[in-house]
Amino acid sequence: MSTNTFDVQSSPVEVRFDRGRDWRARIGFVLISTDGLIEGEMFRLVPPGVGVHFTRLPGSEEITVEKLLAMEKDLEDAASRFVFEGDLDVVCFACTSASALIGEDRVKAALSRGAPAAKPTTLISGVIEALRTFQASRIVVATPYLDEINALEAGYLQGQGFEILEFQGMNILKDPDIRRVAPDFIKDYARSVDRPDAEAIFISCGGIRSLEIVDALEQQTGKPVVTSNQAMFWDTMRLAGIEDKIEGYGQLLKMH
Repeated sequence: MSTNTFDVQSSPVEVRFDRGRDWRARIGFVLISTDGLIEGEMFRLVPPGVGVHFTRLPGSEEITVEKLLAMEKDLEDAASRFVFEGDLDVVCFACTSASALIGEDRVKAALSRGAPAAKPTTLISGVIEALRTFQASRIVVATPYLDEINALEAGYLQGQGFEILEFQGMNILKDPDIRRVAPDFIKDYARSVDRPDAEAIFISCGGIRSLEIVDALEQQTGKPVVTSNQAMFWDTMRLAGIEDKIEGYGQLLKMH
């Protein structure tokens, strides 16, 4: 290895600064270890001037009740690892089922300990607020989860005041398989779960490719469709004071 040095004497310069790329807001998302979808979907949706940033929890490919509940212990540490610290406007735990099973209050408390300057939220919080925005109390739910998870998430939604007319899951164990479910199948599956008296359709899970079929499903059913990543993005932008309307991903982002 060379030990030679070069004498560098930089000339004085008056640097010109601007507001930076993230001048409107910075949003932090805490992802599960095996997620391979949410980063891309947030980058697809994010408007100019807003930065989206990510940390991850340790975990495994298998999505079970035990493994979802175990995520709570690592939330604070993951939230503390964002580079921007006090400049982060919102921090969100990006897992629908885990945030429902652990509970919104416990998740938000852990996130606030790790990133105290940011507004905390969870993916299930965004879903609940989105459904309430549509004044939808009678809902149907489609998920890729095991039924042990479905039962607990259904109970959580009922506890928030929703009447569940149908709740069906694909019983997929591993997260990499969840993100391989074809979007056309997701659309058909959600339609099969729908009921005439349902006021909205909720497709649960941040790891499933439902974002791209929202518009088509709303047109086919004539009712609002809420998906995990769509609702999470809407919720975090709203908390950050960003009110841009975004076309192509359902009524929630287009009109609210």
